[in-house]
Amino acid sequence: MSQRFEAEQWIAAPLPRVFAFFADPRNLPRIMPPSQGARLLTLNLVRPRFPAGETPPGAERMAGVGTEIIFKFRAIPHVPLYEKWTAIITDFSLNQSFRDTQKQGPFRRWAHTHSFEAKIVEGREGTLICDVVEYEVGFGVIGTFLENVMFQRMIRSTFEYRKHVLERIFQTE
Repeated sequence: MSQRFEAEQWIAAPLPRVFAFFADPRNLPRIMPPSQGARLLTLNLVRPRFPAGETPPGAERMAGVGTEIIFKFRAIPHVPLYEKWTAIITDFSLNQSFRDTQKQGPFRRWAHTHSFEAKIVEGREGTLICDVVEYEVGFGVIGTFLENVMFQRMIRSTFEYRKHVLERIFQTE
């Protein structure tokens, strides 16, 4: 059965800086809970194309369409069994959005759309980060049980952790 998770967060940092941070796959382990032990294994970076003379700051580290990211993490926190996950960037629009989809990993299907919008809140310039994750666990009745008992909570707690980490990162950078 297909599931959908949505999250929003506003950060008091300019859109180009926030987008560049997220578009760099090397930052993924920084925003994952330590209990998941996320580590980047392989990065086959395909840089996005920009019009001549319009290369944004951080462009050399951005993952464009076709980038393949392989990392490992603990599917069950604190248990020393790691899952290998391969994701592909399938859409990229500078300072607007990008989408990664699972090529190989623990889910039957996973697609994560990251969207960004400049937004002023209480007179302060910042960036609204919107995430939409569409996924399917698979494995029939067992998958449905794991979805209800474990995966929904894990996804929520991962995004809660990320929220706090991003606040710290963008206060100091």
